[in-house]
Amino acid sequence: MFDIDRRVLALAIARMADSAGNSFLIVVLPLYITSGVITGDAFGLTATAITGIVLSLFGFLNSFTQPFAGYLSDKSERRKVFILLGLAILALTNFSYSLASSYPVLIAIRAVQGIGVAFTIPCTIALVNDLASKENRGGNMGLFNTFRLLGFGAGPIAAGALVHQGPYQLAGIDITGFEAAFYIASAGALISFLLVTLLVSDPESTDAEAADDFSISILDSRGGLDPIFTLALASLFMAISIALLSTLETTINQRLDQNELWFGIEFAAFVLAQVALQTPIGHASDRYGRRQFIIVGLVLLVPATIVQGFVTTPMQMLIARLAQGVAGALVFAPALALAGDIARKGQSGTQLSLLTMAFGLGTAIGPLSSGFLVKFGFPVPFEIGGVLAAIGAVLVYTQVEQVQPSSGAKPTPQD
Repeated sequence: MFDIDRRVLALAIARMADSAGNSFLIVVLPLYITSGVITGDAFGLTATAITGIVLSLFGFLNSFTQPFAGYLSDKSERRKVFILLGLAILALTNFSYSLASSYPVLIAIRAVQGIGVAFTIPCTIALVNDLASKENRGGNMGLFNTFRLLGFGAGPIAAGALVHQGPYQLAGIDITGFEAAFYIASAGALISFLLVTLLVSDPESTDAEAADDFSISILDSRGGLDPIFTLALASLFMAISIALLSTLETTINQRLDQNELWFGIEFAAFVLAQVALQTPIGHASDRYGRRQFIIVGLVLLVPATIVQGFVTTPMQMLIARLAQGVAGALVFAPALALAGDIARKGQSGTQLSLLTMAFGLGTAIGPLSSGFLVKFGFPVPFEIGGVLAAIGAVLVYTQVEQVQPSSGAKPTPQD
């Protein structure tokens, strides 16, 4: 049986609830933008370009705010209050989408949501790291990601079905499929808020102190890349590869002759594959080391990404996304656990936020770049995503040393 802190389990269940609601938006927002509900000035841009901006804006603002949120939680030694702040903003903005009727309002809501949620993401990862030890950090990270991704994977499937089968009647009131999705997304964040309030507590105070200055190490003492920065780059490249699909929903549906539900299943396949593998892989990395899992995952990500530009049927796309999911599972928990092993005591919020920032930035760059690159041919975005995954594998192989968590050893550059 895995050695899991009960507060990590509670936090994981809470994150599952809000992740399910938030992931609705990945499928719903592109359809909402092109449905005719949103009207007015589109800044002279096409619907596809606006979709890319809306999807990417969240990731950009969220990513660049995360290190500051992580630093503040390190200085205060309080994670829970920041988690709750982010969840409250998420609930409010999810509901606000149902009231939006113009592009500027929609973009403003997405911007506020991106900044608000930035206070939740690094603090939850730092809290899991604080509650874990070197001997069980991979298992704890794996469990947390399993529950989070279970919600995130179920969301797109439910969202596709909700929009496709709407409108609905509730107590005599007509509700569109879009409104139903936004209400459920808001409810997911509220449920998560209540669970964190009741079941999650900050860890006991430590003697460690966060650095007085806010700084990020890029190079180490050898003149190579800092290992945590390298892991962040690998996370960035992985996130770009898996997020290329989002903006191309309409194009893919037409290309493969499929409906919104099929796209939701394909999108969720990546996540659901990770749900099955995150915890056992995280636990295995506690026993055998992290680095080799990360490298194998990035290598597998190369063909799994490139082939998506050449599939001709929904089933082929589904298989490709499942392969991406296996690759992601080999990278996610081991990378976070390895960064947690390396992170200096009392600074996990700041240092681990590099990985969460990088992943969020990748989910922003992916949709934005695919919307632009697809003009040069449908396979082009996926080919570039495969190249980035290969670069990530080379960087981890050459710049990150192996660490056996149970030994308590740290890589030389951080000694």
